[in-house]
Amino acid sequence: MRDFTCPNCGQHLAFENSVCLSCGHSVGFSLEDMSFLVIASGEDSEHGGAVDAAEYQLCANLYLAECNWLVKVQPVRALCASCRLTRTRPGDDDTAAMAAFAVAERAKRRLIAELHELMLPIVGRDEDPDYGLAFDLLSCAKEKVFTGHDNGVITLDLAEGDDVHREQLRVEMDEPYRTLLGHFRHEVGHYYFYRLVGTSPSYLERFNELFGDPDVDYQQALDGHYRQGPPADWEQTYVSSYASMHPAEDWAETFAHYLHIRDTLDTLASFGLAPANATYQRKILGPSGFDTIIQMWLPLAWSLNMVNRSMGKDDLYPFVLPVPVLEKMRFIHTVIDEVTSSPGKLEIAAGGQQQ
Repeated sequence: MRDFTCPNCGQHLAFENSVCLSCGHSVGFSLEDMSFLVIASGEDSEHGGAVDAAEYQLCANLYLAECNWLVKVQPVRALCASCRLTRTRPGDDDTAAMAAFAVAERAKRRLIAELHELMLPIVGRDEDPDYGLAFDLLSCAKEKVFTGHDNGVITLDLAEGDDVHREQLRVEMDEPYRTLLGHFRHEVGHYYFYRLVGTSPSYLERFNELFGDPDVDYQQALDGHYRQGPPADWEQTYVSSYASMHPAEDWAETFAHYLHIRDTLDTLASFGLAPANATYQRKILGPSGFDTIIQMWLPLAWSLNMVNRSMGKDDLYPFVLPVPVLEKMRFIHTVIDEVTSSPGKLEIAAGGQQQ
């Protein structure tokens, strides 16, 4: 994530800010500009004290989801590009669930911003009623909820926003890492399998070579995984034990790690802790592009883990990336690079037709 500053006074802003704590001006995040704008009042404009963003207003979910994203001024308050993708949420009267909803939406905004930076197609349910991207953010206090993906719809149990609940599940499932953002990155990986790979014979062929047959019976694989556990040598081939369950989960887990790495590198570069070409703005082109990313990532990940240990905390990135995992990740990088670099391919991918 980039290092943001207030356009009025230059104070550093966090991605979640809606007010500059230095000069007091209201600010909002513009996805189109990947930057913060000051929402100038008439007095601000008259005295020239702030950047005039009078054509923008904050998202209609400013209070419900603590959303600080901007939308164009309209007669009726509108939802931003991230909030529009949420199909189902708790009722306004469910105070506990709505607090968890705001936490989940905060993580989702980070996901959407990264997808935008990568120039990946975000095709909503309004454009593609059958397979468009949508989010159902539900509370298990009211109903049984299974976090997962189904034909573009990502369902999240809002209890994942509770630190104690999430940590209990992480320990029970013997996971080294479990976060809301991690869930979103994993589930959106399933969506992009359909958008980018599932409709392309050439990509599918390579997918089969690296990940296996995506049409293997999912329920049978799931039952076998939880009955027998992962293969004894799973660490040599998979990024996580869950990735060994089914080729589709291997793809989604590896896709999520690709997003972890790219966003962390972008943040580090924004603060001068990684080379400038680690940012999204500096596309790393050519066959060596992925190698460059990994050569930057591995020593940085090691140093970040050591920093965490110096603070008495667990490793920030508690994963090993063996060669087979890197080759899978290279394929994901190649697909994203090729699809987003070619307008024709991007249009076809967004339309869900065969390439």
